Amino acid sequence: MKASDLAKAVGGVLCGEDVEIFACAGLEEARSGDVSFCKDPKHTAMVGSTAASAVFLPEDWSAECPCTSIRVSSPDRACMTAAKLLAPPEPVRAPGVHPTAVIDASVEMGEGVHIGPFTVIEKGAKIGKGAIIEAQVFIGEGCSVGEGTHIYPQVTLREGTVLGKDCIIHCGVRLGGDGYGFTNSRGEDGTVVIEKIPQLGIVEIGDGVEIGSNTTIDRARIGRTYIGPMTKIDNLVQIGHNVKVKGYSGLIAQSGVAGSTEIGYGCLIWAQAGISGHIKIADGVQVGPQCGVPQSLDGSSKYVIGSPAMSMKDMAAITLAPKMIQKLKAEIKEIKAALAAK
Repeated sequence: MKASDLAKAVGGVLCGEDVEIFACAGLEEARSGDVSFCKDPKHTAMVGSTAASAVFLPEDWSAECPCTSIRVSSPDRACMTAAKLLAPPEPVRAPGVHPTAVIDASVEMGEGVHIGPFTVIEKGAKIGKGAIIEAQVFIGEGCSVGEGTHIYPQVTLREGTVLGKDCIIHCGVRLGGDGYGFTNSRGEDGTVVIEKIPQLGIVEIGDGVEIGSNTTIDRARIGRTYIGPMTKIDNLVQIGHNVKVKGYSGLIAQSGVAGSTEIGYGCLIWAQAGISGHIKIADGVQVGPQCGVPQSLDGSSKYVIGSPAMSMKDMAAITLAPKMIQKLKAEIKEIKAALAAK
């Protein structure tokens, strides 16, 4: 693709030669034929040394650029648009059922459904119009998959799981496994007896939800574990039984939410954060990386960090305290020396 065509596609202004562009890359790893982007003037040196053939730059960029530039209002967004234009086309999953798929006669399927090799769909399941079910997927009894939902290979939907419309479920996701429910007691002879609490509920996923690879969401003990509409979940996230995520929230890699916790609208749970069970996170709260949340957050602080979780202000005070103590000790030492000299 010519740089001029790319500039037209993103609504930018071409400055320099009309070079040929084949791919997108970062400034440092870019080679001849690549297009990259820079949105921050502090990376001027990287722009100056890039081997890219073209770079998306802000409209007000004033530093030198050694190659063709395309001036746009949002360089990172323009680069993403370019990446889509330059990328190979995605595989086409034509409607139809692969002959190796095992599908119960009672399964209801809408028009235009794709079922891949070695997929198993058990009795009473419903697959909505235009859904794509790729290879080696297991869909248990009574499950429901909404219209336009795309399920990638080796996903497991345990019995009763409900997926909304236009969801994306990535490889290795497990929905509807048993939650961690056990009771401990002692038998007549004093030995510890561990009993499993039956997990009898379901998982329900709202419309437009995306779930990353190898994430697990447990079925409810009773009722439902619920992930609300447009929630985006990263890889390797664990969500316990009876958790409720109201919607439009994000959960980032290796974060974990214990059972019966409720997360409000528009929340963001950052990587490796751990949230205790039976608490509530108010709408719009962000829980920082590796944060431990032992009790409910009412929204009085929109960003918490640390373990136990606290506001940025409180964390700053704790972090600065040792430095302040050292400073006070030095000042006291100086005062004592001054008094001794009198």
